[in-house]
Amino acid sequence: MTTGVVIAREGSTYRVHSDGGELTAVLRGKLKQKDDDRVTVGDVVELDLEADGGAAITAIQPRHSVLARRAAGTGRRRGQPIAANVDQVVVVAAAQDPEPNARQLDRFLVIAEANQLPAALIVNKIELDRAAGEVLVPRYAPAGYQVILTSVKNPENIVAVRDLLRGRVTVLAGASGVGKSSLLNLLEPGLKLRVGAISEKWRTGKHTTTAAEMVPLALGGYVVDTPGMREVGAWGIGIDELGPCFPEFRPFLDRCRFDNCRHLLEPGCAVRQAAADGKFDSDRLVSYERIYEEINVPSWSSGRRRGS
Repeated sequence: MTTGVVIAREGSTYRVHSDGGELTAVLRGKLKQKDDDRVTVGDVVELDLEADGGAAITAIQPRHSVLARRAAGTGRRRGQPIAANVDQVVVVAAAQDPEPNARQLDRFLVIAEANQLPAALIVNKIELDRAAGEVLVPRYAPAGYQVILTSVKNPENIVAVRDLLRGRVTVLAGASGVGKSSLLNLLEPGLKLRVGAISEKWRTGKHTTTAAEMVPLALGGYVVDTPGMREVGAWGIGIDELGPCFPEFRPFLDRCRFDNCRHLLEPGCAVRQAAADGKFDSDRLVSYERIYEEINVPSWSSGRRRGS
């Protein structure tokens, strides 16, 4: 049996890295009858090699991790896989153009936590507004996230970014226009990934990366370069899993008055009290509330006191 790793999808075909080199493969059998998200970048697939040099994907090996978003442009509650079998998620924001979207950043981080993927943040374009980038450092420090401030135009902290990526399979995620492709081009000049300008009308980045692609790095490891994502959703997260997906909440989760506390408006909520006491940024609670609504869990009603 021949196996390979999917590095990109191009229409109905897939680019696959195998021990024998890169192959172009199509789907075969039951895989062709499934939804469009049946195979994604990072999947380890089983292949049948054909006499003409082509290949057919016949099976997908089990994934140990997956990052997903809402299927773009639809109201259906369905997760669309972005990448599978990754080691970490690095979320990229920009200090300006476009300005950071805290809700979107937090959703990415929650998805990483739910999939037990380590995460870090890169704040690019700090030459435009260093103060705006520095604000994110104390926001995420209580959660233990590394935040690296970078600039491509005036190279800064590029060594730290290189060390973060070295030897790992990394999903590089973020909104359009934050400079993911520019950053990768600086790290690996030979990649020559497309770089798009910010739309003056909408002040939002053009989608220079139109599909996720796994890119090998000369320093070791791979980066999954993803499209700019405006519809990130928290998929597959259960009601009891959301709180722990905010690492700074964890020391307080077992201290609430009610053991089924949802950390919304319940009396005696230790998480909300910790936010009020300045233990972490209270705006992270706002993100929690938004994601809570997103996954459509029932509201807290009458609970029992902890230990009763």
